[in-house]
Amino acid sequence: MDRTALVTGASSGIGRATAAALVRRGYRVVGTSRRPETLSDGQRPEGVEFLALDLGDEASIEALAAAVGPVDVLVNNAGESQSGPFEELPGEALRRLFQVNVLGPVQLTQLLLPGMRERRRGRVVMVGSMLASFPLAYRSSYVASKAALKGFSDGARHEYTPFNVWLTTVEPGSINTGISERRTKYVAEGSPHRTDFERMLAALDRNESKGVPAELVAETIVKAVEAPRPKAFYAVGSNAPVVFPLRRLLPSGLVSKTVHRRHDLRR
Repeated sequence: MDRTALVTGASSGIGRATAAALVRRGYRVVGTSRRPETLSDGQRPEGVEFLALDLGDEASIEALAAAVGPVDVLVNNAGESQSGPFEELPGEALRRLFQVNVLGPVQLTQLLLPGMRERRRGRVVMVGSMLASFPLAYRSSYVASKAALKGFSDGARHEYTPFNVWLTTVEPGSINTGISERRTKYVAEGSPHRTDFERMLAALDRNESKGVPAELVAETIVKAVEAPRPKAFYAVGSNAPVVFPLRRLLPSGLVSKTVHRRHDLRR
């Protein structure tokens, strides 16, 4: 198979599992890391080449697109997780989050789409979050960034399917990847939200520790990549086959209460 896949954030979690799965499927796989030279052997899936990428730096994104060459599959997985009461989220932190989670992946996709269109083949997978479909208090910035990424994918999908280029969003639920250790948190000293915020974080960490493995998400991503006509949306983890149909049937207020109760927020 003479196909190249680019997986951002391929040294850990979902990105690492996806890169390894695509290697097994016969793809040439290029993974990204902010500093590939610092990766240990355990962070480098066998058969995966690594290039540098900092999604917070437009020049880094342009350099990666130039260095990687023609790409048939792009998995936009790299991103950051953020939590905090809405009124206490620093502007600088919000701008950083949207650059890394939205604007950076969009820029990279824009640079690679013309080649896919000209070759009349391509797959772009945006790795989102089920929180974009089931918003949660104190996660508003993260929810918004993942919803924005899904919006770009859904809109652009209609522009590119005539060229056999398919854009898809995969929304994982609670996944056991250790991301809780890397989540940025913002809460003011003496915040009136602190008690609820800390309770939500403890529940979030607990749910993620019991979540499905990253390999299950990777299987879903590979399914989307290799489908003749990939669906616009896939969800995996957190009982996705059950909760999405229920979301369509139940009143929105009840759905919101259920989400918050799962995270120990009972108001």
